[in-house]
Amino acid sequence: MGDKDKGYKLLFSHAQMVKELLRDFVKEEWVKELDFSTLEKYNNSFVDESLKERFDDIIWTVKWGRKRLYIYILLEFQSDIDFHMSVRMMTYLGLLYQDLLKTGKVKTGQKLPPVLPLLLYNGEKRWNAPVNIKESLSPAPKGLEKYQPRFEYLLIDEGRFNDSDLEEHKSLVAALFRLERQKTPEQVSSLVASLIEWLAAPERQSLRRAFTVWLGRVLLPGRYPDDKIPEFHDLQEVNAMLSETVKSWPAQWLEKGKKEGREEGREEGREEGREEGKAEVAASMLADGFSIEKICKYTGLSEMEVKKIKSSSAKHLQEPSGKYRKKPGKKQ
Repeated sequence: MGDKDKGYKLLFSHAQMVKELLRDFVKEEWVKELDFSTLEKYNNSFVDESLKERFDDIIWTVKWGRKRLYIYILLEFQSDIDFHMSVRMMTYLGLLYQDLLKTGKVKTGQKLPPVLPLLLYNGEKRWNAPVNIKESLSPAPKGLEKYQPRFEYLLIDEGRFNDSDLEEHKSLVAALFRLERQKTPEQVSSLVASLIEWLAAPERQSLRRAFTVWLGRVLLPGRYPDDKIPEFHDLQEVNAMLSETVKSWPAQWLEKGKKEGREEGREEGREEGREEGKAEVAASMLADGFSIEKICKYTGLSEMEVKKIKSSSAKHLQEPSGKYRKKPGKKQ
């Protein structure tokens, strides 16, 4: 199990995260009937056929009227999509039911509780495996189809949500999903500031710590592999580090641009070279999502000049690529 999975498991070991996941991302009427104040963690860890414990699942229970509903969350962040995930999920639910019977939580003659099998996926590719096991089975002879298994799991593919959808939910889970897609330290810092505000209450200290650990050990090392990320103890420290990064990046780009400008200035005139260097800095900052106002401040260019660079970059990206030409002497 990778650090990403462990980080998510730590976060979703908090009832608030499970509540928001169901409330905001499971679009079913019965969710409104759940009593989230009764959320309880089910701590059993099952053993698979290779006698290894699985740590990529989280199980919660919650009251639904007088009965309890089980929430089975499976974390899946593999680079390769498991086409037969429905078989895995069905097997895991079988293990859960076996455990309920073995431990006496369900007595002989009692009916088994309902379970929501939920797959939380955060891979780069969009999930395209069947969520219904029926789609993984070959057609059965007439009369045999009624004996085939019927099972479907609920998929939450983080990459399918657009930014506007996530911004509508002022929640910790939506912030988590949004943090995954931010590119610049400025964007990450803005969301971390929201987390600091939302997790200020003393009773949320443990969840605040979980976000701190996830940011410091998973998200930021992945975003800045060349930088040494310190061990953070609080979200305030994360934000301070990001603020320093925001300040240093434009300065580094500007110095790079000045150097390039000086080198070009030897041949084409120093002033012209410096201006070209500034233009390259502005283009880099635009690509990384900085505002026109900040770019003007760091480069000394006018707003009109930056807008012209932005328009030129957009036009370049829209230009059609040339036709593919086969290289002579090579067979395709």
